[in-house]
Amino acid sequence: MTITITAFERSPDGGKGLARDTRVRWALEEVGQDYDVQFVSFARLKEPAYRALQPFGQIPAYLEDDFVLFETGSIILHIAERYEGLLPRDAHGRARAITWMFASIGTVEPPILDLATARLVEAKEAWSADRLPLVEARIHARLSELAAYLGDKEWLEDDFTAGDLMMVHVLQRLKPSGLLAEHETLAAYVARGEARPAYQRAFAAQLAINAPAAT
Repeated sequence: MTITITAFERSPDGGKGLARDTRVRWALEEVGQDYDVQFVSFARLKEPAYRALQPFGQIPAYLEDDFVLFETGSIILHIAERYEGLLPRDAHGRARAITWMFASIGTVEPPILDLATARLVEAKEAWSADRLPLVEARIHARLSELAAYLGDKEWLEDDFTAGDLMMVHVLQRLKPSGLLAEHETLAAYVARGEARPAYQRAFAAQLAINAPAAT
């Protein structure tokens, strides 16, 4: 069985690890599985052949020979259920870890993505200056709730799980805005995730493709 994922041939973030293929790379590194990467141009994302793999023209798609998945939550859950290392063995622990996966993309990520829309897409609108503080306030509310739950624990549950992997990558998107730094508990939590050897390998792999060439 050969695992292949798709990724931008040139990521819009220039190699900062914010593109969603980083999540899948990280998961595969955590469970010790080799994988190939098929690099995709923005033009190819629109082509019918790629839409057959990923109906919405996004990255990543995940292929195991003839088996195809899309959506990072689904992909990482599949990896975590197939290989040891990202889900606890006991049923309740597994359910809790999966709950945090859903929470990361269903509860925490939406207001964070809304911030990108407010700053990049809506910035020129007359009402943008009034809306932006509301968006940031919703983010701070979510982060405060998450930080209160995490407290002084290292991870969301007893050990690092797929739930932490997803949550850390969602929170990373806030680093350029400075909002994450205002929540020291969560900033330290993200730093712990980034210090994991598996994350370091995943980040280095995508950076090698996307970093500007030295002059």
